[in-house]
Amino acid sequence: MIGFGPCGLFAALLLAQMGFRPIVLERGKNVRSRTKDTWALWRKKVLSPESNVQFGEGGAGLFSDGKLYSQIKDPKFYARKVMHEFVRAGAPEEIMYVNKPHIGTFRLTGVVAKMREEIIALGGEVRFESRVTDLLIDNGQVEGVVLANGDTLHSRHVILALGHSSRDTFRMLHRQGVHIEAKPFAIGFRIEHPQGMIDKARLGKYAGHPALGAADYKLVHHAKNGRAVYSFCMCPGGTVVAATSEPGRVVTNGMSQYSRNERNANSGIVVGINPEQDFPGDALAGVELQERLEERAYELGGSDYCAPAQLVGDFIRGVPSSEFGEVEPSYTPGVRLGDLSPSLPAFAIDAIREALPAFGRKIRGFDRDNAILTGIETRTSSPVRITRHHDTLQSLNTRGLYPAGEGAGYAGGILSAGVDGIKVAEALAKALLSDMDAAAAPARAAG
Repeated sequence: MIGFGPCGLFAALLLAQMGFRPIVLERGKNVRSRTKDTWALWRKKVLSPESNVQFGEGGAGLFSDGKLYSQIKDPKFYARKVMHEFVRAGAPEEIMYVNKPHIGTFRLTGVVAKMREEIIALGGEVRFESRVTDLLIDNGQVEGVVLANGDTLHSRHVILALGHSSRDTFRMLHRQGVHIEAKPFAIGFRIEHPQGMIDKARLGKYAGHPALGAADYKLVHHAKNGRAVYSFCMCPGGTVVAATSEPGRVVTNGMSQYSRNERNANSGIVVGINPEQDFPGDALAGVELQERLEERAYELGGSDYCAPAQLVGDFIRGVPSSEFGEVEPSYTPGVRLGDLSPSLPAFAIDAIREALPAFGRKIRGFDRDNAILTGIETRTSSPVRITRHHDTLQSLNTRGLYPAGEGAGYAGGILSAGVDGIKVAEALAKALLSDMDAAAAPARAAG
């Protein structure tokens, strides 16, 4: 199993609970070491390319709001299994029944570590700092994996539980001829407002009531140029975080703790883009677009992992920002004010400029002059889909390979990734049992 984010975590857990002994290969570190490495970027501008917000135990969802809601169809109630296992591992029991449940980063770290301990206790194995650099494929059948240290592991059943930032792995799969295709995703900025302003606009006289907590929002605007602009991964009472996994690039994301009591609310304000219109080319064209935009953001931020930023009023008017207003940005290592318009394609800038006043008519003060935009948000979802058969969940052209989760284009968030991990684990277990039956058939016939 390649990857130990929510998808790999639940796939490994379910297989171990069934009596199998999965081997998990995670390129990053365990949750405790990974947290230290992540803080090194945020506080000291020191990036560890293999241990950061994107890579390591718990996946990208670990450093987020810990949101546990999704709009996926779930006729078999796999989501209940995900919630139940989280509660068993120490998550608040309320996630089983509240609307829009969340755990928060610091609580989620302990939950993930406890689930890993259960996998190991049941006979599974979790290997950290084990980056897969190649697949062994023979006549369309996966036969194993090669690690960065030169080790080879032989297996005819491999789960690809990749994150959306596993770009080197995407390139390896493409080179190996595994069926992979470009898919739509979204690009934009993070916006920050005082959480109190959002509470008042959304809850009115009940703002600040302890039973209600910090208010959230969800916004959509269809711009005149045909683009859809929408809020993404809204984090009440949270912070904007540095989320790059590669040197010389800047990426933002949002994070909240369980308490959601930080001074600012933040969310992505993003524009949907698609391969046919915006990044034509081969399956990796979206990856290459992300890389170019992130490199430009790095330059605009001063080439030291600070992020480019602009006041909302200045952005709408098209003038650079030079000083902060009432809203202080939460992004660390820090931001540099200026002009965000060079950081994204013109169609995206135009659509966001049109959308912000429209959002201000829905939430009073949303387009206030001193709200902060921080760039850029590019990793809203995977830019590729590693396509699989609907019934067996195996790769279209590589038997025994199970693309799964967010990196493969089949999930978008902790809950849906966990659900997909369960689905793939069940499919793999059925295939293993079928292989065992086939192998035993000659012996039974002889007996």
